[in-house]
Amino acid sequence: MHTLLLFLGDIPWWGWILIVLALVAIRDIFVQRSHTISHNFPIVGHLRYFLESIGPELRQYLVANNREELPFNRNERGWIYASAKKENNYEGFGTDQDIYSHQYIFVNNAMLPFKVPPGHPNTTDKHFLPCAKVMGAYRQRKRPFRPGSVINISAMSFGSLSAKAVESMNLGAKKAGAYHNTGEGGLSPYHSMGADVVFQVGTGYFGVRDKNGNFSMKKLKKMVEEKPFVRAIEIKLSQGAKPGKGGVLPAKKITREIADIRHVDMGKDVLSPANHTAFSSIKELIAFVEDIARETGLPVGIKAAIGKLDQWHELASLMKETGKGPDFITIDGGEGGTGAAPPSFADHVSLPWVYGFSDVYRIFKEMDIADRIVFVASGKLGFPAKATMAFAMGADCINVAREAMMSIGCIQAQSCHTNRCPSGVATQNKWLQSGINIPLKSDRLHQYFDTFRKEFLEVTHACGYEHPCQFTMYDVDISVGDRNLTQTLAATYKYNKVKVPFESMEKLKECPHLGGSNKNEA
Repeated sequence: MHTLLLFLGDIPWWGWILIVLALVAIRDIFVQRSHTISHNFPIVGHLRYFLESIGPELRQYLVANNREELPFNRNERGWIYASAKKENNYEGFGTDQDIYSHQYIFVNNAMLPFKVPPGHPNTTDKHFLPCAKVMGAYRQRKRPFRPGSVINISAMSFGSLSAKAVESMNLGAKKAGAYHNTGEGGLSPYHSMGADVVFQVGTGYFGVRDKNGNFSMKKLKKMVEEKPFVRAIEIKLSQGAKPGKGGVLPAKKITREIADIRHVDMGKDVLSPANHTAFSSIKELIAFVEDIARETGLPVGIKAAIGKLDQWHELASLMKETGKGPDFITIDGGEGGTGAAPPSFADHVSLPWVYGFSDVYRIFKEMDIADRIVFVASGKLGFPAKATMAFAMGADCINVAREAMMSIGCIQAQSCHTNRCPSGVATQNKWLQSGINIPLKSDRLHQYFDTFRKEFLEVTHACGYEHPCQFTMYDVDISVGDRNLTQTLAATYKYNKVKVPFESMEKLKECPHLGGSNKNEA
């Protein structure tokens, strides 16, 4: 043994490297049977797997150009980061966009922009931009709600996102006067930091379910009574990432805190089914909406990704016939993606936002009831130009998810489904979460929302309007290619937006209807 130790002690450092490489080669050839490349090319075969594992990072930082990446390119992410940090988000030397590309958006500015008069709300607050419509006003709900901001946080559950990420967003939404949608994972303490909240009722009824997993009106009423900051209820029918598919939260990911919030058992996989058990037809859906509205007094809406339209025709027809139904409708684009999904769903099931929204809005317009509904848009719309298009088509608010994540530090690592999110935003790993500075990140989300609203207002004023609700389908052109060159939204999607009743920003300030930072009854 003494001789062996002396021998080993005489081996130089490079000799140890050769020994390790020899052992790896022996393992590759004679032991492992999983990887053909490693067997046929011992040692060097591992380099291939390593490069493959860091391929997304190599493309993101070294290979792809500024406009090439998906789902958000470098310029889009850079604008969000700079806006959130209150840095210079301008670009110089002209656009590097291919302005002749298919589906390119052109906003039609006015010869004479809107002039903000002295004493106007936007002279003292360049970020004041509430929703022009009131959720629940048409059906005279007991507690109608006007969102205090046209940009709000979309549905993202605690469990999908980390506690610190959710808390940062809620505090940021409070500062910005925006609302925060809970997602289907229930109302957590991290959603309860002061912002207005839209509580989402998903197919698993998490947070409002009985012991058998069925919906409990008693629990929902109790929550609404105890949490007055819950301002509206959203029934999730489907989401853009995976419409028509349920989900599973593995037992190993369920902490005691998550179990208590979702009202589920420890040690068991938690199923989020594809279907609701509280209703199974359009008539029953309307009845469910009305039951919740009557019992809670809150506006009630639905959220869905769009595919077949026959049931939307049925919904609109019944709403016109009965005068009942949802107070708001959230249309989620198929390009949505905070929920992990199989590629077959994420890539192909449901329409992109612009096609889905135009199809649904046109149905309600033809039924002459579009004015009864607050339309909420969701699907990569967290940029002023895209929001302009959405409002011109009939949207009254937009919800942002990934844009909000990026404002608090998400780097688009696309590892949300692995529990190894490097920025701590989409993971339950305590160490990875520890890098999130909640006061700082909440300020950044607040600043992103403020910058968005300021620039959105500037685009609005450039087009001669005071509020984005005044945009029409003739204010935006789309490049459609071939000999048609460009067409207005009206010509492209074959309808005209219904005019939104609007007097002035001053009137909105005088009658905020409970939204945002001003909670005075109107």
